[in-house]
Amino acid sequence: MDRVRNEKDNFYFSKKKGGFMNKFFRFQGAIALSIMALVLPACSNDQANVPGAGNVTTEEVADNTAALDGKTVTVRSEPKSKVGPTSFTVEDEKFFGSEPILVINASGEPFVLPEDDDTEIQVTGVVRNFVIADVEREYNLTLDRQYYVDYENKPAIIGQSMALAPDPGEITQNPAQFYNKRLAVTGEVEDIQDANTFTLDEEKLFGATDLLVLNPKPKVAVKDDEVVAITGVLRPFVLAEFERDYDLGWDLQLKQKIEAEYKTKPVFVADSVYPSAISD
Repeated sequence: MDRVRNEKDNFYFSKKKGGFMNKFFRFQGAIALSIMALVLPACSNDQANVPGAGNVTTEEVADNTAALDGKTVTVRSEPKSKVGPTSFTVEDEKFFGSEPILVINASGEPFVLPEDDDTEIQVTGVVRNFVIADVEREYNLTLDRQYYVDYENKPAIIGQSMALAPDPGEITQNPAQFYNKRLAVTGEVEDIQDANTFTLDEEKLFGATDLLVLNPKPKVAVKDDEVVAITGVLRPFVLAEFERDYDLGWDLQLKQKIEAEYKTKPVFVADSVYPSAISD
């Protein structure tokens, strides 16, 4: 971007009552470079082309800032607190004494923090030892220094893509809050209908149902019980719109079956589906 971005132009936060509560969650293991397509393709930075990326916990960022400095990582956690108009912290309270990590939105895309205290977010960005002057210069940002006094020379992630990361059951229980938003969802494949259509299993939330996934351009066939990571957009089920927008190849029997079961439910339209390194 040629012009300097101002924080207030980039990023908007939802107003929440009671602040943020952290849910225990941990990434396990490293992830292959190709999984970086998990980050949002519509964002201004294409992370698939950035080397050195991997899934880490916020504790690993805090404890290994020097080793990770300059590398692209993906963390998944609940936000802890808002810092400035374009920034917030994330922290894994599961790890006693862990340090909150500052996240700066440098994507050039607005991002709204979740209203639900239990909804996680996924952030992909570059790890830095935060020095405001360096970050402003290198990422062409103008930051309000009053918000960052306490974060100088501490771990930070310069976010290049962000997404809400709810569980499948969170989506099906309350789809209205996620409609037409880009999501990063991990779940276990179940009920494969055809190459384009399957569900993500929901066993965690009482009363929640499985999430229907429509994958219009499958690159790799999914398998039953495989844990996959998916990015895409949640939409209400409107058969006429799906037939207009995508070449589904559903025969009449499958079309009738899916419409009967899902016409009042949400559909997660995927733009990338990959085997996940995250334990479901």
